[in-house]
Amino acid sequence: MSRIGKKPIALPKGVSVKVEGRTVSVQGPKGQLNTEVPGGIRVEQQDGHIVALRDDDSQAALHGLTRALVNNAVEGVTKGWTRELEIVGIGYRAELKGKAIVVFSLGYSHPIEYPLPSGIEVAIDPKQTRLTVSGIDRQKVGQVAAEMRALRPPDPYKNKGVRYAGERLKKKVGKTGAK
Repeated sequence: MSRIGKKPIALPKGVSVKVEGRTVSVQGPKGQLNTEVPGGIRVEQQDGHIVALRDDDSQAALHGLTRALVNNAVEGVTKGWTRELEIVGIGYRAELKGKAIVVFSLGYSHPIEYPLPSGIEVAIDPKQTRLTVSGIDRQKVGQVAAEMRALRPPDPYKNKGVRYAGERLKKKVGKTGAK
């Protein structure tokens, strides 16, 4: 039996859940999210908790996954999800253009404009080197952060580029003959 799949999901105050066929709709103070449930897995509401149940052991892998996805939706509509990025390098920075476009200066010959998808917000600190990506959908927040990091991944020789906050990089040694 899946240890994660067996855990019930506690419903905080202000969160309502509707199960309609294969779709679980979670409504909370920050918004609404829909999660698809794979075949062979049932999601039921039992005395203030949500429980994921599976029909047989052939869906063991999907059991924990479904419970985790519904839990992420519940946590997203109550607290929301955030991901922080750091920009390291001389002249590297980011700024907001309106509310829907982030403009990056990352050492290329041109600035890079990144349009934000709906439901995602970005806050930039005054130094323009720290970004906070936030939203209610965990997958979307992570995807946007990964795409921003991919614009200039951290360089292992000089440690310049866009990285996640707290990301530890292994610095490589340069040429042996260099002084």
